[in-house]
Amino acid sequence: MFHLQKATQVTSADADREGPETLLALAEHYRYPPRPATGPGAAAPFVRANMVSSIDGAATHDGKSGGLGGPGDKAVFRVLRGLADVVLVGAGTAATEGYRQPQPDDVFADLRKENGQAPAPALALVSRSLSVPPDYPPLSHPHTVVLTCASAPRDRRAALIDAGATLVDCGEDDVEISTLTQTCGDRGWPRVLCEGGPSLLGSIIADDLLDEICLTTSPHLAGGHSGRIAVRARHGDDGDEDAAALRAMTPAAIITDDDGYVFTRWLRHGRSSIH
Repeated sequence: MFHLQKATQVTSADADREGPETLLALAEHYRYPPRPATGPGAAAPFVRANMVSSIDGAATHDGKSGGLGGPGDKAVFRVLRGLADVVLVGAGTAATEGYRQPQPDDVFADLRKENGQAPAPALALVSRSLSVPPDYPPLSHPHTVVLTCASAPRDRRAALIDAGATLVDCGEDDVEISTLTQTCGDRGWPRVLCEGGPSLLGSIIADDLLDEICLTTSPHLAGGHSGRIAVRARHGDDGDEDAAALRAMTPAAIITDDDGYVFTRWLRHGRSSIH
């Protein structure tokens, strides 16, 4: 059976012309589901990803995902950060995209206070190799952590610690996603926002720990050789990839803007869609 789902249209420039009303309306739409008060899910973070791709599946243009974005995409990006407790991102992606420390956003200040959240989300950089430049500005910020593994190179570990970084091991030989998400919960970050890159998102999907993905489809065809929003890490000496499991998702909402962008929310099948 087919269903015709009507998209909600928003004007991408509304946030600039009309103040915070559009952003707060989007925030209500993207609100995280409530956590159960008791039971095994009470301490489990809700892991949401926010990604962008072209119509033909390219994850970047000219090497950056920002090349596919527009004003509406930037508004959704701002809203999702305004709701999150922590921004989870691969260290390589953070460096490539020029990430800086998330800052408080006045539009969401009251909402965050009502939710008992810090003024701004923390930043969690994921790196197995610790190949992060010691002078990368967010490293020394008290609300930034580097999630790595015990076998990471000792010299790089020492250099980052000397630079003021906080390192947390989430596994022995690799960054284990289950330990990573548990660490977020232990640190009081139940609302996790993953912004990639493809390897990190692919690992989260492989471990079936992604609860929701917010996908912006840019109204462009990219062609070329750009990668996908998620990739499966290779294992084994022969370089063969493990068989990728299909994860069933349920469409939760579709929004469009007047620039032709399409914003979809997909929930892991069988998980909460309350917002």
